[in-house]
Amino acid sequence: MSRLSRPATRLATGSTATAHRLAARAAAWVRRGRRDDLTGWRAVLGCWLRLALLALGGYLLWRLVRAVPNLLWLLTTGWLVAAWRAGRKAPASSADTPAAPPADHAPEDVRTATLEWIWQRIGEAQGVHLRDLLAHAHAHGMFEGLDVAALRTHLERWQIPVRARVRVRGQGVTVGIHRDDLEGLTCPSPTAVAQDAA
Repeated sequence: MSRLSRPATRLATGSTATAHRLAARAAAWVRRGRRDDLTGWRAVLGCWLRLALLALGGYLLWRLVRAVPNLLWLLTTGWLVAAWRAGRKAPASSADTPAAPPADHAPEDVRTATLEWIWQRIGEAQGVHLRDLLAHAHAHGMFEGLDVAALRTHLERWQIPVRARVRVRGQGVTVGIHRDDLEGLTCPSPTAVAQDAA
């Protein structure tokens, strides 16, 4: 094995992970344009508009690079830095990353870790949409191959209530988890913990 093979492998792995992460974020952003309170072509008009904005952004970036070719050096450097960081084998310690279940995968441990993750994603909002939970998980390399329907099935199996219609400010109405339904479950909300401590 040559001295360059390890860095090259890290860059290749990181490039793949970065591309997947960016694609997942773009897809999630486009999906959030769908309006569940409308039907027919009006419901997906927001998705088409966001897709057109992405295409326009790509076209403008291409025109900018054609006009200023030296900009490609800056873009390439940025990509290499992002790929190098993403290629690290050490697991991310960010609190924003979905909590991984313990090695023995006890059902109650999985449920507790999932509830903690859901509360993190809800934050101060009224709830969280399943599509946003799934996009966040995919961006962190978790729940690969899972779709919204399968995620809903798993959540209901873990006795985590899912509503057909949850309104989240600025993101419309679709299937999700409402914070009121989580009150009193095994994992308390961060606000409940703060109130108990006071």
